[in-house]
Amino acid sequence: MSSTERVSIWVVDTKAVVLVEGVSDRVALQTLAARRGRDLDAEGVAIVPIGGAQALGRFLERASGVRIAGLCDAGEERSYTRALERAGVGSNLSRKDMESLGFFICDADLEDELIRALGAERVEEIVAAHGDIRRFRTLQKQPDWRGRPAHEQLRRFMGSGGRRKLRYARFLVEALDLEAVPRPLDGVLAHV
Repeated sequence: MSSTERVSIWVVDTKAVVLVEGVSDRVALQTLAARRGRDLDAEGVAIVPIGGAQALGRFLERASGVRIAGLCDAGEERSYTRALERAGVGSNLSRKDMESLGFFICDADLEDELIRALGAERVEEIVAAHGDIRRFRTLQKQPDWRGRPAHEQLRRFMGSGGRRKLRYARFLVEALDLEAVPRPLDGVLAHV
């Protein structure tokens, strides 16, 4: 059974679906929902990683009859816009239009939003607390990353190495001040 077929089965039992690019996005949103006291399963909300922005159109077709929202990286905004337009939900969609439909854009991506919300110093503390500070310092010494702002280095660090992006999605959201949650994360959860 393909991931698209599995998702269409999930959609049958749900009231709302949040379509996200990857598993780390799902982990971040589930963690934030729990911190806000929401039980998404009980509410009938499924957060579904679609495996990349290019798959949005297929998932929009299978999710008819339920409330739909989405979260994507800025680099994928145009793909999401085109898919929504092809699905007949508007034309020449601006970012504001997309948000009114429940589709929110992370600038530049989820990790960038979280690092900005927490600050580079706090993120380094979290990296240290989870035993990865040596690995991060190694990245900082690499010629391509030496001397760059810590924010950029941390973003690269989160996106490199095995399952790091997935692990830190939860750790970073757990560390957020709930009054300083990145707008796209709060927005997509509020929509559903």
